[in-house]
Amino acid sequence: MDAVVGDGWSVTYAELEEAAGRPAPGDIVVAAARPTREFVLLLHACIRGGAAFVPVDPRLPAASVASMRAAAEEIGAGDGDTVLFTSGTTGAPKAVVLTRLNHEASAIASAWNLGVAPDDRWLCVLPLHDIGGLAILLRSAMYGTTAVLHERFDAERVVAAIEAGEVSLVSLVPTMLRRMREAGLSGPGGVRAILLGGGPVPRDLLEWAAAIGLPVLQTYGMTETASQIATLRAGEAVAHHGSAGRPLPGVELAVDGAGEILVRGPMVSAGALSADGWLHTGDRGHLDEDGFLHVEGRIDDVIVTGGENVAAVEVEQALLSHPAVADAAVAGRPDPDWGRAVTAWVVLATHVADSELAAHC
Repeated sequence: MDAVVGDGWSVTYAELEEAAGRPAPGDIVVAAARPTREFVLLLHACIRGGAAFVPVDPRLPAASVASMRAAAEEIGAGDGDTVLFTSGTTGAPKAVVLTRLNHEASAIASAWNLGVAPDDRWLCVLPLHDIGGLAILLRSAMYGTTAVLHERFDAERVVAAIEAGEVSLVSLVPTMLRRMREAGLSGPGGVRAILLGGGPVPRDLLEWAAAIGLPVLQTYGMTETASQIATLRAGEAVAHHGSAGRPLPGVELAVDGAGEILVRGPMVSAGALSADGWLHTGDRGHLDEDGFLHVEGRIDDVIVTGGENVAAVEVEQALLSHPAVADAAVAGRPDPDWGRAVTAWVVLATHVADSELAAHC
């Protein structure tokens, strides 16, 4: 049986077993997170063999990759851990160590939430160096089902796969679903769940999805929780617009006096917990009387746009490094397509074209 199917290649469960243990226990393996057969085999070989696995953005320069490896060594990653990097409140990359138990707890919670069918095929078009993409590979293997990898997101190709009944689950960010609407998606095909994460979902997109019978589930989660921890079901999406849903089994949610969302549970990275035993997410929000979580934005200045974190301070620093810029400020503005749009206010010392500043960033 195929564990993963990619573009012109596949990996069977027997091949995953053969690859197990090739890296030595305690090794730290850094890999460019490309949707390839080699990446899949290496991921499972490390986790099963007790080596730490560090998937990194293939676009990163060598110096950044070296610093990530050093960070993984410094925190003592090993024993099948995965180490992912996420932007912290200062914009500096922050290492997050997730154990096999974290991933297993997340997979169990997801199974309770979505159910598992023996013939499930979960489509992954999200980056594999992010938890949203990596979790699909790990969960599918834990369930004994098949993950389907596309080399990149192509709206027309995803629409065709859905309408042909080639996949039963798909994880997206709202921008991707909007592109699929523009590409002519007209119904659910063989899909039983479309999970949306990475930012708020515009009402018009939810209303369109409901009108054509798409089973859209809004989700809330993060790297430190090994993916989703709350889900708004398809039938609740319009009536509870603005909510991220209720917590999944095993997840405890709270909101402190400052309005910050707190999380704890077996899927939460131990290294991310504060002294009080909770993960302080940095997100503002509240729980309503029915137990639905409402996420109101970031407490810090990280802008979530199209499912990616952009540190405002880094964009400001890039702008200020241009000789024509005297001062700059960056913030996120609501955007119907991207959730939040990265927006800069610039004081010029001398004239410069907008296109030049955009390229400089």
